[in-house]
Amino acid sequence: MLIHKILFWLSGFLIFYSFIGYPLSLMILDRTIKNKKNMVNLNLRPTVSIIIPAHNEEDVIEKKLDNLTSLNYPMEFMEIIIASDNSTDRTNEIVERYIETNKANKISLYKVNKRQGKTNAQNEAVRTATGEILVFSDANAMLDKDSIIHLVSSFTSEDIIYVTGRLKYVNDLEHTSSAAENKYWNYDLYMRKVESNIKTITAGNGAVYAIRKSEYIDFDPIRCHDSAMPQYAGMNKKRAIYNENAIAYEKAGETSEDEFKRKVRMFRGILGAFVNVERYNIFKNGWFSYFYFGHRGLRYSLFILHSIAFVSNGLLVKESNFYLIFFILQLVFYLLALLRKMFGFKNRIFYYPYYYSMTLVAQLFGAINQLTGKSKPFWEKAETTR
Repeated sequence: MLIHKILFWLSGFLIFYSFIGYPLSLMILDRTIKNKKNMVNLNLRPTVSIIIPAHNEEDVIEKKLDNLTSLNYPMEFMEIIIASDNSTDRTNEIVERYIETNKANKISLYKVNKRQGKTNAQNEAVRTATGEILVFSDANAMLDKDSIIHLVSSFTSEDIIYVTGRLKYVNDLEHTSSAAENKYWNYDLYMRKVESNIKTITAGNGAVYAIRKSEYIDFDPIRCHDSAMPQYAGMNKKRAIYNENAIAYEKAGETSEDEFKRKVRMFRGILGAFVNVERYNIFKNGWFSYFYFGHRGLRYSLFILHSIAFVSNGLLVKESNFYLIFFILQLVFYLLALLRKMFGFKNRIFYYPYYYSMTLVAQLFGAINQLTGKSKPFWEKAETTR
């Protein structure tokens, strides 16, 4: 029984530390470490290439182009490249027509002949880009008019190679699914801000980020630059930082099904957190290793930790009333999630356990897909985010 107790308390502690302990440690660090805020220079105006990967985005691509051509950044310093990932709808036609009627703007269409996903489309398009700074965004994410100014303002030293902005969900009051995602996202952004101010972040956001072109890496198409570049920076004495003033707006998935698919895709490389132990070498990577352990490593382990906590707790129910009560509480939590899944109850007492449990299951599916070679570099877009 001793091993069961050790597993129960250890898994419980790590779950607690992931959600409470680590953020509290960041709050303490934020108050105690001085002279940590990142400098910005709003007068910086490097040449910029904005690259938008798109696959069958006929519903939003013209709106995206309108958004990009209305940004507050000098036209002569900016080019726009739509990297069409073997689109089979009217995406290419719409972009070509837009180019013809907007010759004052430097816009080009790069056609990827074989669909291999977002990262490959970016890799191919970057080879044609001329800007000193590469800015990336999604077709369905609308940039704030000053977002480019704020992104480039953070490249104030050579060791800063990656800057991510802040994504705002615009439909969180309309649907419970998007509300849950927005609450978690705001919580995550606080941690990202503190990590950035101290040293470097552990992941960015695909809707709005920039990379110094001289530092761009052709990652394998199964990986995403918004997560791979910050990790590369943190492990190579460079910095990836967060600028909360560089804003993009996007709709969160309005159905649980859309959110589940998005999370499975998001966790398609989840096992890398356990395989690449070099990320946890704090003697080599300093703050990055601590940040990665608390913000990524533990989060990616939640489906394992909860499984251990549940099973070990079940084996301890006869030990004391404490273990019995705690096991009942776990059963009630998962039962609420199951009832929401079966009957579609809208009340938040059902939805939040369901949303959390859905994330755990998505992690499991992501791990299984990775182990069985079913993880793909591309995916079908969620229609409710368009």
